[in-house]
Amino acid sequence: MSLSRRAFLATSAAVTLHSSLAYAADKKKKLVMIAGSPSHGPGDHEFNAGVRLLDKCLKEYPGLETVVFLNGYPKDDSALDTADAILCYADGGANHPLVREKRLERIGKLMAKGVGLMCAHYGVEVPKDLGGPEFKDWIGGYYEHMYSCNPMWSPEFKEFPKHPIANGVKPFSVKDEWYFNMRFRDEMKGITPILSAKPADTVRDGPYVYPQGPYKHIQAAKGQPETMMWALERENGGRGVGFTGGHHHRNWKDDNCRKVVLNALVWLCKLDVPKDGVKSEVTEEDMRANLDPKGKK
Repeated sequence: MSLSRRAFLATSAAVTLHSSLAYAADKKKKLVMIAGSPSHGPGDHEFNAGVRLLDKCLKEYPGLETVVFLNGYPKDDSALDTADAILCYADGGANHPLVREKRLERIGKLMAKGVGLMCAHYGVEVPKDLGGPEFKDWIGGYYEHMYSCNPMWSPEFKEFPKHPIANGVKPFSVKDEWYFNMRFRDEMKGITPILSAKPADTVRDGPYVYPQGPYKHIQAAKGQPETMMWALERENGGRGVGFTGGHHHRNWKDDNCRKVVLNALVWLCKLDVPKDGVKSEVTEEDMRANLDPKGKK
């Protein structure tokens, strides 16, 4: 081979490598956000408005692309194939969007690829024999009917772990349907509690939202701290997050409640979370925007 030919090939290889590196640097992480169908009364379970609000706060985040699906699981879910992470903020139980119509297999293949998954509020609840084992694997734990509980209360979140999701989060308290006593992985393997607090005895004694309780095993744990948001590092490198708040739409107005969730979504996508957390501003007009018809005031 002539010297000129070798030089040409070397130059071509260098250009190709440079182009590949530039593409990798420019390629954004894709976050797919799934909002559940409307449920509950005005101002509660405002999944569509909540997801759109979070999306608005992340629109200009460097290196991040967001895709939003409203009113339930998308009819065309091909966007999931190129997702780096998924948020599911929706009603759960047997009608959970990721459980219905044999979707566990579909989502499981994405989790095996290392795609991140965050479930919020009712979205952390699945039947123990239909999604329970998968959720322990994918996000670290889940709400189990009659084992977990769902009182309306105001936890005092005062201390936070050294974790990117907690960056810049200051002590806060908002009244919400904060679930606790999740069915976590054995020995909390791979899990970091993010939001924890000690429920008062009166909270443990009920009433819970449903069933009203009290449950003896919840009462027996009086004085113990409970985890209401957590992060998981999966064995395959994927990440998971569970967040049990999010019942009342008004709580997205709280800067720290909103920040810890925005931080989590960025972390889920394997992007760097700023030292002071993800900054965002929300106006009263933003809070009233996109409410479902049952929630317009």
